[in-house]
Amino acid sequence: MEYSLIQNIAIYALPVIFAITLHEAAHGYAARHFGDYTAHLAGRISLNPLRHIDPVGTVLVPALLLALSKLFGGGILFGWAKPVPVNFGNLRRPKRDMLWVAGAGPGANFVMALGWGALMKLSTLMPESAFNLPIALMGRAGVEINAVLMVLNLFPLPPLDGGRMAISLLPPRLAHRFARVEPYGMMILLLLLFSGALGSLIFPFIMLVISLISWLFGI
Repeated sequence: MEYSLIQNIAIYALPVIFAITLHEAAHGYAARHFGDYTAHLAGRISLNPLRHIDPVGTVLVPALLLALSKLFGGGILFGWAKPVPVNFGNLRRPKRDMLWVAGAGPGANFVMALGWGALMKLSTLMPESAFNLPIALMGRAGVEINAVLMVLNLFPLPPLDGGRMAISLLPPRLAHRFARVEPYGMMILLLLLFSGALGSLIFPFIMLVISLISWLFGI
């Protein structure tokens, strides 16, 4: 069955919103656990997506990318939420704890990918109805989106989560040098994205995550 653009947006809407916003919420929860209450005091530690939605990054950009992918094929669907404020200096052991705070976002995406994979499996076990296919498609969208966001954010380039994790793991002198890349990180990321190099680098890992979830749930 061929779905219209509006139907595709409806299928992708919840997976995109939860993937992006709960990723940010996870950073806030982890930061509070390790001693930084910046996000807590700002009211940003919440599972309510409305607290984290950025009208451009959470709604407009993913919708446009989805529309372009349906028209022209290919492309990476991504977006962003309002960043949860984290003061790494407030963490009990800043360099060590940075690893866990940064990793919480991609970790949340992996957990959500598992959840959407379970939903896909459930759709095959439900009695036959008009809801089976939309549920399966939403589950597949959730797996794909969370796999993309997980792998993309693990890319070792500050200010992405993978860059902060690398800073946490590197020896102090190397970590300090690597951290200097951060002001240019988004520019580098955009250059990699529009040149097609980013997709080539991360696509095999995205497919690995999707294949793992497919194998786990037999879907």
